[in-house]
Amino acid sequence: MALFVVGCGVCVVGGIGAFFLSRSRCASWLATAGIWIGCGLVLVPVLAALQGRGPEPFKIAWSLPGGSISLGLDELSAFFCLPVLLIAPCMALYACLYLAHETKPLGSLWFFTTVLVTAMLLLTAARDGLLFLMIWELMALSSLLLVLFDDEHPHVRQAGWTYLIATHMGTAVLLVFFAWLGAEAGSLEFSTIAAAKVPARAAGGLFALAVIGFGSKAGFVPLHVWLPEAHPAAPSHVSALMSGVMIKTGIYGLLRALMLLGEPSVAWGWSLVAIGLISGVLGVVFALAQHDIKRLLAYHSVENIGIITLGIGVGILGRCWNQPALIVLGFGGGILHVLNHAVFKSLLFLGAGAVAHSTGTRDIDHLGGLLKSMRWTGATFLVASAAISGLPPFNGFVSEFLIYIAGLRSAQAGGPYAVLLAIAILAGLALIGGLAAACFAKAFGIVFLGEPRSSHAAHAREVGPAMRWPMVVLAVLCLGIGLLAPLVVKMVLPVVSSISGVAHEALSDSVAGAMQSLTSIGWSFAVLLVLIAGFYLVRRVLPRAKQQAKAGTWDCGYARPTPRMQYTSSSFAQPLVDLLKMLLGTRNEGKPVHGLFPREASFSSDTPDAARERLFVPLFRLLDRVLAPIRRLQRGGIHEYLLYVMLTLLALLIWKGGRP
Repeated sequence: MALFVVGCGVCVVGGIGAFFLSRSRCASWLATAGIWIGCGLVLVPVLAALQGRGPEPFKIAWSLPGGSISLGLDELSAFFCLPVLLIAPCMALYACLYLAHETKPLGSLWFFTTVLVTAMLLLTAARDGLLFLMIWELMALSSLLLVLFDDEHPHVRQAGWTYLIATHMGTAVLLVFFAWLGAEAGSLEFSTIAAAKVPARAAGGLFALAVIGFGSKAGFVPLHVWLPEAHPAAPSHVSALMSGVMIKTGIYGLLRALMLLGEPSVAWGWSLVAIGLISGVLGVVFALAQHDIKRLLAYHSVENIGIITLGIGVGILGRCWNQPALIVLGFGGGILHVLNHAVFKSLLFLGAGAVAHSTGTRDIDHLGGLLKSMRWTGATFLVASAAISGLPPFNGFVSEFLIYIAGLRSAQAGGPYAVLLAIAILAGLALIGGLAAACFAKAFGIVFLGEPRSSHAAHAREVGPAMRWPMVVLAVLCLGIGLLAPLVVKMVLPVVSSISGVAHEALSDSVAGAMQSLTSIGWSFAVLLVLIAGFYLVRRVLPRAKQQAKAGTWDCGYARPTPRMQYTSSSFAQPLVDLLKMLLGTRNEGKPVHGLFPREASFSSDTPDAARERLFVPLFRLLDRVLAPIRRLQRGGIHEYLLYVMLTLLALLIWKGGRP
């Protein structure tokens, strides 16, 4: 673990150096160098752990009661380190140019960025409950301070409050979870807890606490309310890191909790299947109605967390029913989607940041025609859009394909519950995939195609190489993982084996059919891509020997296009939004068109988050009224506060004196 710890230390040292060089241009490059070198050092033990040759655990005592500094790397930890090690260096290089126009000092931003990266790495390696909670809190606070970078804007401060309350409610639940778990096992050491076997009477309650606590970070509906607020408020490279990587720590925590709680129950599996389907469908439905491109992407994070949770739920049911095929396809699809989502979602946020950087706006209705001036950004955004929609040959297709196959295997297994699971998987994934494709047809079409709808879009220019190349690398990863799917699925099998306790060989046999299908699909698309590239080259070379004539394209009367003739994001999504208006609660305003020669008309729509508006806002108003009398205790008088302290001490002495 020495190299792992040294790598984390180098990352933070880069951030500290950037903090002291806050007003210098060197700050960004120093922090970036720290992240690159640190991640490179950490990658060595992580790759070894993925191959079953993890480093020796690291443990030293500390003065705090009930815990120790205990670190280790197994297959699960190593796999969840991969998104951090892939995305953080790309994000850092991108941010060097993205932040170049900032007039504010960047030292604190870079310092907390390196702290966030380090905290995510250490979190996966923590092997003690108290240490885990401390790193969890460090990760939450550093990400909060990054969200508040532009705190001069009221909406950013509001997003910060929402995130602060949501993350600490989750932490409070996790505090109860680890306290209860430690009391049952007699220790907070993960190895001791796993060996102690948590009693069945406590396991159900502990599982519920883990779902709420870790689900608030992952973004399970209705605990997702902070995502559509915090991700748009943060700088785009931070949004990429938070949405692509940080929310996966909630999934990691849930999987680690499952490993500590012992044998799962069928109810746990069905609970996660239901949460996954609800989060997946509602996430994509609310994304359809958004006009802010980063807010749209934030809701798609909720959708993809739903797909991951659905896969985990299927894996648990497979374990309970002793179905190795469901275990490997469910867990494997869900875990692989963690990596895939990190790649394409980070790419989408970096693309959205490039658009906002070049045009100065994130409003989809004010964009358009950007593919002519931002070819690299448009091409990589298109790749990520296809990947998140689950289209072959990109990476999103591979993980969703495994879960689809799990549904087909479940249908073949027979029995009413297995058939019900098959219907839930196939219908749910088909609905989510179809709506996601519609949503990204809207996002790409309105932003990059057609004519510019504003002067911002008309004068847009392609971003520089430091922002462009990280997007190209992530786009190549989207395609590479899709074409090399069998190799990537093999990499996931040891992780599934460590979670489920099923032998690696049994898992390999169960996934053999799906691997053959993925191999055939990969080869087919590889040949197709080679043919397309060949035709393109021929098309580029042949006309050089001939005289070329240019003529206008037949345009169906579209000879003098104006932005007013094009679809907006609202009109594109209107049929689906109208169909789901009871669920979405969309508010429309404006003046409708009247007469044959209408003079003036306008339209605008707003779709607030239903969980925030209908659940949490009324709940917090009720709490505010109930707890209002307690505010009278806070009057600002030092004498009254001293009286409270004295009464508290007296109560503690009486309580302690009554104990033997």
